Amino acid sequence: MTDIYVKGGPIPPRRRRAQLNWLLTVLPAFPLVLLVLRLWYLSRQDLPTMLLLVQYISPLGMISALFITLIWTVPAAILVLRALGGILLVSEPDNAGRSLLAVTALRMPDWVVMLATMMAAFTWQLRLLPTLGMLIVSILGVTASLRFRTERWVMLWITVGVPVLTGALVLIFVWPGIVTALRAGETTTALMLGVPPLLGPLLTGPVPRWSARLVTHWPAVAAALVAPLAIGVIFLRAPVLPNSAIEVGPADGASHVVRGQLISVDDTSTTMLQGDGAVLFIPNDQVRSKTLCPEPVRPPDSVVAVRGWRVEESALSWIAPTHRDNAVDPRCLGRPLNPS
Repeated sequence: MTDIYVKGGPIPPRRRRAQLNWLLTVLPAFPLVLLVLRLWYLSRQDLPTMLLLVQYISPLGMISALFITLIWTVPAAILVLRALGGILLVSEPDNAGRSLLAVTALRMPDWVVMLATMMAAFTWQLRLLPTLGMLIVSILGVTASLRFRTERWVMLWITVGVPVLTGALVLIFVWPGIVTALRAGETTTALMLGVPPLLGPLLTGPVPRWSARLVTHWPAVAAALVAPLAIGVIFLRAPVLPNSAIEVGPADGASHVVRGQLISVDDTSTTMLQGDGAVLFIPNDQVRSKTLCPEPVRPPDSVVAVRGWRVEESALSWIAPTHRDNAVDPRCLGRPLNPS
């Protein structure tokens, strides 16, 4: 009674258990590998420095940085698996039981898809929201084809009417951004805004049987191979220590500013990690002042905005309060607070 019965026969239980065992082994280990690589990268491949960072850096802080940096990847993986697996299920039902992708989509609860959709709506950039709409209508269409085989006009409305209406509404909303992107020469941004609403109606039902695995299984395999590499590159550049500037000098003499990342402060000294990987232990009696320095503001990747919403901003970053300092602390620029 442990088999999964679909057309084409079940996946052999032993093979399925072996695949799941490997998956459950790799998934918990992947975040740990990312955290270790982040410390190795931060220490500039110096083992004593890495051991010092391990001693003082809070695991909760690193996990928080990992979560904030990569939160958008979780709904992306869930929705893409559900959409591709659903298309494979309706396109090649005779052999779907032999595909882990199709079985994963078949077993995925609806509430998981709903939570992933809400998370994506808040964390994805505006230029990715048309892709989100395409994935949603695709999942709705293939789910209706699998579960609700009712009157023809109802199925036609779910698989054609809803995707066309949704695509039209999305195009109306992003049309000013498409025009701006084309005028600014940002062809990629224009394609990301305009193409997914057109593809939505094509992904709500079966594809030709001969191409089912080609357009579902192999893109999923390619994404699974590329995703860990891309996630690692993104997280290796995420900050895990606060940028600080410390004014150092005797009480009756000239002072200078040390900039870097603050590791720890104890009873005797303040430990700083500089940009070149050098570790400084500054006696506390020489510390005259210190401040936190904000992260450098990156110039925008795109000049395109849709109805006042920049395409590189997520809904969460757009509506959430942000802290912006109008004046730059001179210590963050390497100058003493009160030069003599």
